[in-house]
Amino acid sequence: MSGSGRRNAAETAQAPGGTVIDTVAWLHLHDGRVLATRSAGKRLFYVPGGKRNPGESDLDTLVREAAEELTVTLDADSARHFGTYRAAADGHGVGVTVTMACYTAGFRGTPVASGEIAEVVWLSYADRDRTAPVDRLLFDDLRAAGLLL
Repeated sequence: MSGSGRRNAAETAQAPGGTVIDTVAWLHLHDGRVLATRSAGKRLFYVPGGKRNPGESDLDTLVREAAEELTVTLDADSARHFGTYRAAADGHGVGVTVTMACYTAGFRGTPVASGEIAEVVWLSYADRDRTAPVDRLLFDDLRAAGLLL
């Protein structure tokens, strides 16, 4: 999947066997930990990001979501696709999955909770079970690559 390509699907699409929620996330690592957020009213943490608006590219979504959730400005030119993950969607019924395209990118500013975000934390692999199912797959890859404590 290309990071700069546009998708024709809206934020959710019907797929054989269920619904797929299409998301993009910003992967930011520091000292072997990954930046994560928890939305107000939620129990689990997520890598920052969110649902694509109709007609948005991966990078459009990535930049918009980082600004909305963390008040940082991502450098879209530095964005690199890390991986795309798919798992059961947290808090949704049976047959609903989430696809999360993850990107690293440079940024300006200091990540702080904004909008619907209640908490910003740095997580290690020991915190894996405190994250959504799709994020757990990312944590496994980060650990296997020696990037996550």
